[in-house]
Amino acid sequence: LAGDLLASALTTSMYTYELAPIATLIEKQVIREMCRLAGFENGEGIFTTGGSNGNTLGLLCARDRRFPESQRRGMIGRWPVAFVSEEAHYSAYMSANLLGLGSDNLKRIACDERGRMQPEQLKVAIRDAYAEGREPFCIIATAGTTVRGSFDDISEIAPIATQNGLWLHVDAAWGGGALLSPRHRHLLKGLELADSLSWDPHKMMGMPISCSTFMTRECGILASVCAHGDEAHYLFHEEARDRDLGRMSLQCGRRIDALKLWLAWRALGHEGWARRVDRFLELAEYLEQLVLEHPRLQLMSPRVFANVCLRYVPPGSVGEVDLNELNRNLRAQLLQSGRFMISQSMIGDALVLRPVVANPGTDQETLQLLTQTIGRIGDELVGV
Repeated sequence: LAGDLLASALTTSMYTYELAPIATLIEKQVIREMCRLAGFENGEGIFTTGGSNGNTLGLLCARDRRFPESQRRGMIGRWPVAFVSEEAHYSAYMSANLLGLGSDNLKRIACDERGRMQPEQLKVAIRDAYAEGREPFCIIATAGTTVRGSFDDISEIAPIATQNGLWLHVDAAWGGGALLSPRHRHLLKGLELADSLSWDPHKMMGMPISCSTFMTRECGILASVCAHGDEAHYLFHEEARDRDLGRMSLQCGRRIDALKLWLAWRALGHEGWARRVDRFLELAEYLEQLVLEHPRLQLMSPRVFANVCLRYVPPGSVGEVDLNELNRNLRAQLLQSGRFMISQSMIGDALVLRPVVANPGTDQETLQLLTQTIGRIGDELVGV
């Protein structure tokens, strides 16, 4: 919080080293450490406005790798296609719209019962795309889906990308925090084989918004993708080419978002981050167990991360009660109580309640009260 206040007070912009020398060095140090954790030993990166911006950069890098003339000539006469899981974040479609690729050229790959992209289905979709005369160029895998918190198997998807010459971007905006924990980093096994990564410290790491990063496994890619900055002779000068972060960013004016993360890292250290992540996932496991033990709560998907998907099911209600409407009304009353804020989502045709454990103030007593309150409101709604 102190870092965020200081960044606001300084109002320094990050486009050149000349304007922000210390902030530039801080950002580079933080990115270097995050690249190391991701297995991008020779990588580079930049702070962004959020995971959506990071996913846009991922698609942009992929587009320029496959279609290097696209910066000058656009995509006229080309038929690009990218592949995402059916549980991917909506920003993939926003990015396709923004880049002029078209949402019809994002192929949704079916997921298994745990919400993970099915590699065999991905292979079929790529083969079909080539047969239709399309030009595959990118796969977007997700590490920590929005609803279930599922992790696509990067170690299985990466070889498919390599075999077909496709860029592999990993949306780890939510799940990237698992890299901080030796107990849970296995969830991102194979990440070092990806080409790019988005990771939001303003999610599980609890940084004030915005604090988001985008990284590539190889250096030089961002400068190439953002070569439009070469036109800005009034900002960028040749002697500072290797130091000016503005040459690697889609933004011009940019806050010192790295400062708060740098200060937090100095305060917590690697062990402190690991303890925080481990604690969140221990509490999520505890909440999962509370749901399984409750006679009228149903776990709607196996828990993998900090997301716990559930719904209230009254006894003997099969075929007699609209469970979606019931749980929608239950959540509305839960919010009106002022005690809890949880979201609602869909898994298939089922509306689910989706508590996510990512608040340091949450403890077992909080979660006990949550399940008791959901059960009580549900009982009142159906007259149990």
